[in-house]
Amino acid sequence: MIETVTTATLAEYEGFIKGHPKGHFLQSSKWGRLKDSWKWEAIVSRDGEGKIRGSLAVLIRKVPAAPYTLMYAGRGPVCDSHDKETLAELTQGAKELAKKYHAYSLMMDPDIKSEDKEFISIMKELGYKHKESGKNFEGVQPNYVFRLDVAGKSLDELMAAFHQKTRYNIRLAGRKGVEVICCNEEQVKEMLPHFARIMEETGQRDGFITRPQSYFEKLLREMGEDARLYMAIYNDKPVAGTLAIHFGNKVWYLYGASSNQYRNVMPNYLLQWNMIQWAVEEGCDIYDFRGVSGDLTPENPLYGLYLFKKGFSGELVEFCGELEYIYKPVVNLAVGAGMKMVRTLRHAAYVRKTKKDKPQENAKETEKQEEKQENK
Repeated sequence: MIETVTTATLAEYEGFIKGHPKGHFLQSSKWGRLKDSWKWEAIVSRDGEGKIRGSLAVLIRKVPAAPYTLMYAGRGPVCDSHDKETLAELTQGAKELAKKYHAYSLMMDPDIKSEDKEFISIMKELGYKHKESGKNFEGVQPNYVFRLDVAGKSLDELMAAFHQKTRYNIRLAGRKGVEVICCNEEQVKEMLPHFARIMEETGQRDGFITRPQSYFEKLLREMGEDARLYMAIYNDKPVAGTLAIHFGNKVWYLYGASSNQYRNVMPNYLLQWNMIQWAVEEGCDIYDFRGVSGDLTPENPLYGLYLFKKGFSGELVEFCGELEYIYKPVVNLAVGAGMKMVRTLRHAAYVRKTKKDKPQENAKETEKQEEKQENK
């Protein structure tokens, strides 16, 4: 039996996805409220006893200057990945939503590993197109992540398993006087402008588009106690920060920012260690470092990010990629081409702008200092 989630069943739905091993914050109504330019809808499949056995939440967005919408199910569906009956019901429910909202396609990127060929086969049988993502960050969500198994492990056991240089850098940050604070409500008001500023500095340095402060404010407000802002302080100055989310059996490292200055005192290592501690305190199974590149060649500009996360001795996880159910093929082709062009032009404009503003000399000098410190 398939049904749409209503106000009356919302708490039951949230309880289901929080308690399911495949539950994800991207499937939560809280995340839906953050995305105010999208409409959030969710459907559930119930078993013979009336209990929820599977769910799918979608974000629905209108296509500019066209009578169609796009549906996106981030890290959905949430169910037994081999339960074809439930997957078929959720697919039918999504079709009904597509008809209601004039959607031309549904795109999803499930929290399912690439080696789960049975799941991919079932979804193809149900009419989905399987799109294997590229090696870098071509999709909406990263297709490669690092995950650390923290289930039943003590902090000492986790620390002992880290790479020697990672342990050294965590302790170095402490010896150098770096302090990490988990911001309470008042500290968030004080520190969030610093976090947004440092995030913009990070985006300029590394060439990616950043969110405004208002977005982070709303994220923390909507996610409530499930989200935390961590800030690293050195010499009474905020020098780095992270945003993390706890949901169900996982803690995710969602956003990270670091100043061009003081990177040599290793604040990012101490920030990660504090977020891992949160996962252990909450009794989680997994701490998720989020995205890395699947291209593990040293020549890849993202190889340093891979080495940083690898030092915490997690598992490199490759997801199955994107799945798309196309309801209107002609519209899908036309809109897809247009959206790709817009994204390309927007990113190119951002890169051109940041090249003008990028503090090259400071960044280079800081990197030299960091290299020297790491090689000690």
